Amino acid sequence: MYAADTMENYQYPKDFAWGASTAAYQIEGGWDADGKGLNVWDTFTHQGGDRVFKNQTGDVACGSYTLWEEDLKCIKQLGLTHYRFSISWSRLLPDGTTGFINQKGVDYYNMVIDSLLENTVVPVVTLYHFDMPQAIEDEGGWNSEKTVDTFENFARFCFKTFGNRVKLWITINEPYVVAKHSYEDGVFAPGKTNKGFGAYQAAHNMLLAHAKAWHAYNNSYKSQQKGLVSIALNSDWAEPFDPNSTKDKEATERYLAFRLGWFAKPIFVDGDYPEVMKVEVSKRSKEQGLQNSRLPEFTNEEKVMMKGTADFFCLNYYTTRMIKPCSATNEEPSYDSDMAAEGVKDPEWPVSGIEWLAVVPWGLRRLLAYIKDTCGDPAVYITENGFAQSDPPVLKDLQRWEYFEKTLAEVLKAIRLDGVNVKGYFVWSLLDNFEWTSGYNVRFGLFHIDFDRIDLPRVPYHSAAEYTKVVKMNGLSGQKA
Repeated sequence: MYAADTMENYQYPKDFAWGASTAAYQIEGGWDADGKGLNVWDTFTHQGGDRVFKNQTGDVACGSYTLWEEDLKCIKQLGLTHYRFSISWSRLLPDGTTGFINQKGVDYYNMVIDSLLENTVVPVVTLYHFDMPQAIEDEGGWNSEKTVDTFENFARFCFKTFGNRVKLWITINEPYVVAKHSYEDGVFAPGKTNKGFGAYQAAHNMLLAHAKAWHAYNNSYKSQQKGLVSIALNSDWAEPFDPNSTKDKEATERYLAFRLGWFAKPIFVDGDYPEVMKVEVSKRSKEQGLQNSRLPEFTNEEKVMMKGTADFFCLNYYTTRMIKPCSATNEEPSYDSDMAAEGVKDPEWPVSGIEWLAVVPWGLRRLLAYIKDTCGDPAVYITENGFAQSDPPVLKDLQRWEYFEKTLAEVLKAIRLDGVNVKGYFVWSLLDNFEWTSGYNVRFGLFHIDFDRIDLPRVPYHSAAEYTKVVKMNGLSGQKA
């Protein structure tokens, strides 16, 4: 399946995109500044109840709403060619609709985009990175069909306002995480726990919203603005726990279908969900006494609308799992029992500063080859990849840089040896930031932030200096790869 591991050329392709990524709620702060509306993470963190580490919030975070110039210095110091950030939907449109536009929010993102371009850095803009306006959530959020058109209108507003300068757009970040963590397990904002139904409905509406936004751009803006639009999908790589076990192999196929195929197949292949998802959810729904499958169906018209609605593939990769079947009880509907597969870590794999993130660089290469083979050989941007340190972190983060070096070598092998059309790589994250329910206890940044200091200074880690060298060389030194 894979070519030999030896390479003679350690250079990345010409015009390879070197970037770092952030998200609005995780870095901006200014949660109620200048007319910004509430979003679901404002509400979720302010409710307390130990949902987040030490009840921390993103109220201040990295202070990027007022300290953008400091972030820009970090970007320039790294020599990045691209910077991925997200727009706070409720900073632009406080109630989520275009009924009222917050000009100060528009001004902020204009400043960010313009200053990036002045420094020859390409802005890559994510429209939605987990921070649904609370007003839209109050009407059902992603569990409501109404949100599909509301999101399309928000996307149109952004294309119209910023699209003369932004040429790479991402509609939704990690719809899997939103569907599963926010509307099934309830561990992420808005904390809904509609087991066996909520995740599928949220995912369905996000897919339709993405497709409508893509068509809006394609039909109304692309000919003039000449940009590209995609969606950021996250997935682990998956290997059978026992490569000789048929049941483990079948469980691995289910795992990849329920994780990645859930979104990749409708968009990149044929406009519909993976067959194994449709079969398993329908079967269990019937066993649970339901007349219809809990997995919504696309109409034929929607399938046609969905297929091909991405101009490139955005992949967020962090880790790999060994997969085996898990026994599913049919009494209680749930996404997990439908998938009937569980992922475990190989005890040999090193673990980063957050328990779930086992360090498996070779998994990324295999996942890239899988995407090439199953999604029509798309151009791929790795829009997130990172290594966590626990707090307090060490500035001389040698273990993290070793992870990055090995991972970058695997990306190069995917390009040079497997023929995957990888166009760019973005580190998660530019800055230490608010890491969702882990608060500030987990550090992913290339730049350290002391959150106890009012000036929130940005200090480079060792990995920042090393990443700068790779960016400058557009390659790895041979003995390291």
